[in-house]
Amino acid sequence: MSLNGKIAIVTGAAQGIGEATAKRLAAEGATVIAADIQDTTRTVEAIVTAGGKAEAHVLDVRIKSNWAETGREVLERHGRVDLLANVAGVVNMLSEDSVVGLTEEAWDHVIGTDLKGVWLGMQAVIPNMIERGGGRIVNISSMAALRGLPNLASYSAAKGGVISLTKQAAVEYGDKNVLINAICPGTIDTPILADITDEMREANANAHIIRRLGQPSEIASMVAYLMREGSFLTGEIYPVDGGWATKGNF
Repeated sequence: MSLNGKIAIVTGAAQGIGEATAKRLAAEGATVIAADIQDTTRTVEAIVTAGGKAEAHVLDVRIKSNWAETGREVLERHGRVDLLANVAGVVNMLSEDSVVGLTEEAWDHVIGTDLKGVWLGMQAVIPNMIERGGGRIVNISSMAALRGLPNLASYSAAKGGVISLTKQAAVEYGDKNVLINAICPGTIDTPILADITDEMREANANAHIIRRLGQPSEIASMVAYLMREGSFLTGEIYPVDGGWATKGNF
């Protein structure tokens, strides 16, 4: 289906995969609601300058009332939500992230953003999608959900939950033409990696068969494909990982 005229909410749109996704969906004709706890003005300005349509919304995905307010504003202005890309995510920067060393504060922060935020997003838009005859949702999980990785306990748990929640929601709403899938990126070159050492960057690159980090635009292209072409796809989990899952080690 063409994305021309579709209304798309993209979370985490201030930077990284969310920013790239917002730009890609807008380039394909969607009106993008660029939502983030951070200011998304830069993303929106880039989209508008390129000839697309976008609006900036401040949204803390962890808070149900924030989703209610964003949903109300979008419905008042546009009358519907056709597409949702749940991209917003964080890693634990508050404590050690082993099972034993993880603090409750850090656990709540990561689970709240990376998993609860996905649930609240779907809860906010699915009723309107059903009323309008369908919609498409793409949730961003991670390869960390599919294998144990050092010092990523809260992140792996959250992203594993995204996979299970995606499958559950797909079963519950597929017969209403709400198609829901998830993407598991490999290591993507986003601002989250800004402070890692050159040695860590090289190790992450070498985990992939193609021996480089992924780019946000490469994940955004898969989001756009599922939104545009995925008419017989739901409840599926797609590694977009440069061959990491096939290589099988770090």
